[in-house]
Amino acid sequence: MPSITTSDGVRLDYRESGDPAGRPVVLLAGFLAPATSWRYQVDALGAAGFRMLALDLRGHGTSEHRDSGNSMARRAADLREFLVALALRDVVLVGGSMGGNTIWAYLDAEGPELVSQIVIIDQTPKMLNTTGHPGEAGWPCGFYGYTEANRHTLFGSGVPETGHGTPPQKRGRRIVRMLGATGSGGSPVSVLTSALRSVLAKHELTTGELELLHNHAVADWRDVIAASRLPVLFIAGRESEFWPAGHAAASALLGGNPAACSIVIENAGHATNLEQPDEVNLAVLEFLGPRVREAAVGGRG
Repeated sequence: MPSITTSDGVRLDYRESGDPAGRPVVLLAGFLAPATSWRYQVDALGAAGFRMLALDLRGHGTSEHRDSGNSMARRAADLREFLVALALRDVVLVGGSMGGNTIWAYLDAEGPELVSQIVIIDQTPKMLNTTGHPGEAGWPCGFYGYTEANRHTLFGSGVPETGHGTPPQKRGRRIVRMLGATGSGGSPVSVLTSALRSVLAKHELTTGELELLHNHAVADWRDVIAASRLPVLFIAGRESEFWPAGHAAASALLGGNPAACSIVIENAGHATNLEQPDEVNLAVLEFLGPRVREAAVGGRG
């Protein structure tokens, strides 16, 4: 498997497929999810002529695990070093969950020079809900139940259950799709545990994982979004377990970016790209430009 080594000596693995001469699409998975969770997008976008690069950031998937570097800033630096190491330009960045806010952390630190378009899948830019002050709008699109009152405690032992989202009877489909998408790396049991433990909140997280989760939870990337004029598509799962689907439209309105748009995928929870891959792929391909839309379905295989 190809890899790069970061400036602080951490090995980052990635998977490459699609057209080597195509426009690069870099895929960043969410908290504890492996790069293989992008299987359905890799197939569809690769069939449409893109160069697909699914990156396992540090501590995720098959990349090296370290006790250091558990912050959004370090993830942003790792992404920059990856783009530079592969000499990538005109890059489409696609991030799901924490992978989405990693993109904003990268833009905040490095600017938009290497990036041409962005896709964010079911990730609010601010997880903390606020009511606002006089003359200042609040933010009701954060993590369910996360407020100033429990700012430093809600994620103290992991990702809590919210009581929202995909009904339990529908979750079987999510598990089947996740196993199918990641079955090439490790046993089904280990893959399921690695990819879904943050969602199911039944895994005892390491100190480093908790540090990263807290750093992610307290961040606010709305000003970065507001300042950007890059084309960006915000995708929300209607039945997300973590936040209201309205976060996508609210994010697209930040700063009045005319190149920002949003869509809500029905019958999908937080793992939107796995629960409704065809719909997500069609939306992404349409956003990226004139492509063979049928490839989004035919490439899933």
